[in-house]
Amino acid sequence: MPKMTSGPGWSLSSDEKPKPLRKQNPQSPAAKIRLEKRTGGKYVTVISGLHTYGSDRLNQIAREFKSKCGTGGTVKNGTIEIQGDKVQTIQAWFKVHVS
Repeated sequence: MPKMTSGPGWSLSSDEKPKPLRKQNPQSPAAKIRLEKRTGGKYVTVISGLHTYGSDRLNQIAREFKSKCGTGGTVKNGTIEIQGDKVQTIQAWFKVHVS
């Protein structure tokens, strides 16, 4: 949309072209986030499907989730377990950091 006035000022639209969306690599692993109810009525958010990242990277991601959610958690057998119902928080993290 062109500028409405000829003088200095703000335009209603940007002349910049939008940034192209990042193409997803079909080879990259897809995270599966699910909520499990454990004995005693406790909930655990489990993130699986990232086993190809390696243990160091999984531990780093788990540390970031624990800090962001303010809860405890662990990495077991290639899955990340975060205490509590934190599905929405983790999905929001993946939207920002992966897509």
